[in-house]
Amino acid sequence: MNSKERFRATIERHPVDRPAAWLGMPDIKSQPALFEYYGVNNIHELKLAIGDDFYSVDVPYCSPVSNAIYAAFDWYMDGNVDAQDRTLTAPGCFADAEELEDLDFFEWPDPALYINRDECLRQVKAAPADKVVLAMLWSAHFQDACAAFGMEKALMNMADPDYEELFIAVDNKIVDFYLKANEIFYEATKGYLDAVLIGNDMGSQRGLMLSPEMVRKFIIPGCCRLVEQAHSYGVKVIYHSCGSIVDIIPDLISAGVDAIHPIQALAAGMDAASLKDKFEGKVSFCGGVDTQDLLVNGTPAQIQAKVQELRRLFPTGLIISPSHEAILPDVPPAAIKALFDETVKIY
Repeated sequence: MNSKERFRATIERHPVDRPAAWLGMPDIKSQPALFEYYGVNNIHELKLAIGDDFYSVDVPYCSPVSNAIYAAFDWYMDGNVDAQDRTLTAPGCFADAEELEDLDFFEWPDPALYINRDECLRQVKAAPADKVVLAMLWSAHFQDACAAFGMEKALMNMADPDYEELFIAVDNKIVDFYLKANEIFYEATKGYLDAVLIGNDMGSQRGLMLSPEMVRKFIIPGCCRLVEQAHSYGVKVIYHSCGSIVDIIPDLISAGVDAIHPIQALAAGMDAASLKDKFEGKVSFCGGVDTQDLLVNGTPAQIQAKVQELRRLFPTGLIISPSHEAILPDVPPAAIKALFDETVKIY
């Protein structure tokens, strides 16, 4: 099997020769050590060296205030969105809004002005022919809406029937922005794209950050629209949320997501065996190898044993990957080698 065939079979839970494998997107501070360890010069050479099945691309977005699609909104009205160190907790520009009219002052960006269509196509055509082309679209409308108010105010608005319409109105505008941006990307890359990663962080270590009912009311509708759009282009959807989200996985399945990422292994209810018992045959998964402790402190033998366990639990239906898409500097390169060496073996 080549990578594309392996990915499709994994997503559709058909037999595979070995698990599909994804490194994720190593943090920029992690990359030098990985490059030196593997004797490579860049991230794509690294992925080829370790046997990664995926070739990841970003949306080439550049506006007067931001050079990242996931940080497109200037919620603090200072003319410069910090894509690396932005926060959800500082009060946003809608913090004091009390009526829908109080939202009208904001100038919503038009993605059509800031996405380079030729660069979209150039990126996906640069992928090796057999690799899975994965677009990191994110489209994190819930997180963006929280930043627009400030996290505390956003949650208070969601919990108050007199103010929930404010949150919904902002969230809908954000979803509309991402639908337009994603359509531009899909049209520019038609025929070359295999999958997208979208999502919203809504879990903590112990459970959801808000009730399942609130997730269904404020997050799932936008998820459904984004998934439907991706599927209309024949693209598979990997949905990301850190933390314990087991209580709303059935809702994500109903929304049509093809795989759930990243199986944060130490979060409550997110161990692989439990997920297999609850959801086998209903959805695929991506992740499973703990980045909070195992990849940081474990021996190569312990990491290989975990991969072997995951392979026994999921003969198919699991893309083996670290349980966080951004490999941080506390994960030693030898741990990544142990993970991939065991994953890419054909037993």
